[in-house]
Amino acid sequence: MKEQPYREEMMSIRDELQELWDIYVAAYRDGDAAGCAAVFTPDAELHSPYAAAARGRAAIEALHGVWTQHATPDKTLGIIEAGASGHLAWSLAAYSEGEATGNGTSLSVFERQAAGGGWLIRMCSLNSTDPGQ
Repeated sequence: MKEQPYREEMMSIRDELQELWDIYVAAYRDGDAAGCAAVFTPDAELHSPYAAAARGRAAIEALHGVWTQHATPDKTLGIIEAGASGHLAWSLAAYSEGEATGNGTSLSVFERQAAGGGWLIRMCSLNSTDPGQ
């Protein structure tokens, strides 16, 4: 029997989506609203208890322009659970920006871009876990 060539194991969906979230967090910490919006599809929606819904990448960038004015190096976002089927994926992630800004969860749906392409966020819903939100 012919030996199969060594193949690096494929990255898990959780790891793939966490990489995208890590890009987002780095942009957020840098105050880069365009960088934050770049991880969303052009027709994405972002729903939040902190602002009115943003529809489309331009609106998401504008919203992040406000949010990132107060960005701190404390921003974190880590996946709790994730899954995928075909060209769609989802993640439930915990976010934190410290006591001054807020904490919560983010439930997001991702779309794979073109055959073999990376993931972008199509729908994101932020849910505060802070009292009174």
